[in-house]
Amino acid sequence: MRLAVTYDISDNRIRTRVFRILESYGAWKQYSVFELEISDVQRLEMEAKIKAVIEPGDKVRIYELCERCVGAIVEIGEKSPKRKSNVI
Repeated sequence: MRLAVTYDISDNRIRTRVFRILESYGAWKQYSVFELEISDVQRLEMEAKIKAVIEPGDKVRIYELCERCVGAIVEIGEKSPKRKSNVI
């Protein structure tokens, strides 16, 4: 499944931990945005890891992207950072 994950976390230490969790599953696209191509099991693992590190007031949103939606992604302006990833 293809996911877009966004987060709003003010504490630098927690934000870095969430960044590293997400980086292990997919591609960093923008400051607080990742795209992931993962299995159902990996999604459950990822969600559990994130829940274990965030605190009250932190926000993480997960959007599942259908095939039609993925094909309609448009990037305007600066391209996404180049990092090794399972997401094209």
